[in-house]
Amino acid sequence: MLIRLLREHLAPYKKPIAVLVLLQFLQTCATLYLPTLNADIIDNGVVAGDTGYILTFGALMIGITVVQVVCNIGAVFYGARTAAALGRDVRAAIFDRVQSFSAREVGHFGAPSLITRTTNDVQQVQMLVLMTFTLMVSAPIMCVGGIVMALGLDVPLSGILVAVVPVLGIAVSLIVRRLRPLFRTMQERLDTVNRVLREQITGNRVIRAFVKDAYEKDRFGKSNEELTDVSLGTGRLLALMFPIVMTTVNISSIAVVWFGAHRIDSGGMQIGALTAFLAYLMQIVMSVMMATFMFMMVPRAEVCAERIQEVLDTESSVVPPADPVRELRAHGHLEIRDAGFRYPGAEEPVLKAVSLVARPGEVTAVIGSTGSGKSTLLGLVPRLYDATEGEVLVDGVDVGTLDPQLLARTVGLVPQKPYLFSGTVATNLRYGNPDATDEELWHALEVAQAADFVRKLENGLNSPIAQGGTNVSGGQRQRLAIARTLVQRPEIYLFDDSFSALDYATDAALRAALARETAEATVVIVAQRVSTIRDADRILVLDEGRVVGVGRHEELMQDNGTYREIVLSQLTEAEAA
Repeated sequence: MLIRLLREHLAPYKKPIAVLVLLQFLQTCATLYLPTLNADIIDNGVVAGDTGYILTFGALMIGITVVQVVCNIGAVFYGARTAAALGRDVRAAIFDRVQSFSAREVGHFGAPSLITRTTNDVQQVQMLVLMTFTLMVSAPIMCVGGIVMALGLDVPLSGILVAVVPVLGIAVSLIVRRLRPLFRTMQERLDTVNRVLREQITGNRVIRAFVKDAYEKDRFGKSNEELTDVSLGTGRLLALMFPIVMTTVNISSIAVVWFGAHRIDSGGMQIGALTAFLAYLMQIVMSVMMATFMFMMVPRAEVCAERIQEVLDTESSVVPPADPVRELRAHGHLEIRDAGFRYPGAEEPVLKAVSLVARPGEVTAVIGSTGSGKSTLLGLVPRLYDATEGEVLVDGVDVGTLDPQLLARTVGLVPQKPYLFSGTVATNLRYGNPDATDEELWHALEVAQAADFVRKLENGLNSPIAQGGTNVSGGQRQRLAIARTLVQRPEIYLFDDSFSALDYATDAALRAALARETAEATVVIVAQRVSTIRDADRILVLDEGRVVGVGRHEELMQDNGTYREIVLSQLTEAEAA
């Protein structure tokens, strides 16, 4: 998965990578040549007492060092830019994919996991790429080059390398093999910490209302402790690497000096050659250490790449049409024909053969007990879900064939849990219509019964709104969400229990104003409160995902036991009549 992810997203950066590899090659060649020059200076300059030779080759060493530094700076520059560009592209790809998901896919992954995959997982892959470009590219060149140069200096002494390199390779591979499952567990437990923390921040009021501070503290502490335990286990394995490498290095250096001294004593090699051989040994071992450092990062990055690719490979259950319909002849006619919806793997469908007709100028209401499928039914119209059976038609055209932009302009949804974005009142209201004037915004606020409280805010339309609308009350949040949909001016209005946080007086005033504002539009209201929907032109009664009654309030009170039971649970017989 890691190779596949990198191959796909590094393809546009072939030229910078080629320049980077060239610079790393030149830098490594310069590094490998320096010990040989140093050996020549010792053997031909210092031992012979030739100052001119020392100065000449010393100047050459300085020149090569400058080339090495310049190439290294260039390589790090291109490596950092390419790694950062990769991180940007992968984050954008995940974001685009998540934006295409229906509510079903988002629910499958969960918001905390998607956030972790977009941030921490991408960061791990990006860091691996950066380390690869700055360290790993030069490591094999230095290792192979060091061995070749060492063989050129003294073949018998190079036999030590035959023992050193395999020992390091086996030790590293054994540790890396145990690291991979630990890194997967670490990322999963990081998801859990994010989820628990997100719940506690979002549900802070509930926690305090039920005095569950200690319980939530323990819950977070347990998640945090689990992440700490697996992190410590990983750290213990990583801590073994450098002692093993350094022990091998030191033993090898002692062996080189020991056998090299005998070679010098027998006249088989010179002092400068032994010094250069030690330098090459260090370069070879350092390249192995760099590879070791990379191997420490690869398992975690591989796990992160799998998690990223899992999101990128997930296709949305709501697929845009290949040849979309871009224009509608009629205006605002909604029909649902024998629609059914079943979640993958569910034993029972949420909706079963539901039919509904909503016409312009009429108010259609949907009522039913909790869990009867009311919100799911409404979600089929703007394609938050796609019906698994039947059809959903807008102006006689299946919503699955409509252009998404056209569907968004035609259908306006006020969700059950209204969400406001960080910004101002105006930016939130213009979410549906960026070109709306201030007069249009105030008109929508008047209809939504929100103008009075917005005027009381210090900056009016420019007053700040916190993320999620947490700095306004639930009722104010609902009214702003309704105003946002009114600014959009769609032909079909869908209100999913959008009046539940309003008091009866505000509810009545809002419905009266909406009736005037949406007189020519199609309105579908899902509500639990009978007073909100009793005057509707048509009421659809749902029970366990099935339609058990359709009609006006008076008709259903006489003929439908389910509706009558719901009504009498809220009103007296006299009030219902």
